[in-house]
Amino acid sequence: MKEWITGRNPVYEVLRAKRRHVFRLLIAKGIEHGGHINDIISLAANRKLQIEEVPRLQLDSIGINHQGIALQASAYPVAAMADMQALAKQRGEPLFLLALDEIQDPQNLGTLIRTAEAVGVHGILLPFRRTASVTPAVINASSGAVEHLLVDQINLAQAIDELKKDGAWVIGLDGGGGSEPIEKVRLDGPLVIVVGSEASGMRTLTRKLCDHLVRLPMRGQVDSLNAAVAGSVVLYLALQARSKV
Repeated sequence: MKEWITGRNPVYEVLRAKRRHVFRLLIAKGIEHGGHINDIISLAANRKLQIEEVPRLQLDSIGINHQGIALQASAYPVAAMADMQALAKQRGEPLFLLALDEIQDPQNLGTLIRTAEAVGVHGILLPFRRTASVTPAVINASSGAVEHLLVDQINLAQAIDELKKDGAWVIGLDGGGGSEPIEKVRLDGPLVIVVGSEASGMRTLTRKLCDHLVRLPMRGQVDSLNAAVAGSVVLYLALQARSKV
């Protein structure tokens, strides 16, 4: 299966990560060769990928916000949870995973992926259904960061249960009753952070499997944050806690 990746950063990261087969690289005629365009041309040459200069109108038919470039590549390579656990051991780090329970907006998923890659998670777990998956829109929203991450679609409840048996703590982000202030919960050690859907949060079974439900302090007039923003804050708090160990 092949798909088109558009945008300078996503195309650059696909080529840099070297996890996919690549087939065609289209660049708009007259495009300025600066920034990542030069990097992309260099990476394409290293992979013996021929560059095709085409009218910008042809790129318009492939995708919006293409920034004058499009790459045809093989489908995103889905990983396995075991690969994430192996990566943590390889790095000599306690396991650090992000589980997303029915995040359905591609922009939110892309934002969380980008933050997760920035803080060094070992992988992201998605459920099989009622979720955004790694599509070209999500790749674009993550600015290509997903190309450097391991992502698995899995039975989330079974995966969380297995991770708990292996010694991981599962922390669910939840603003409802029964949640604890996040500053009272340890975020170092083997850790799975769970973020629920934009509309209804975590499913009941997922909530029950969490060792702790945490909430972020809110001192303004609004009573909640966007799922992607809240999840990103928790990821950085976890990074801070893990950096002190």
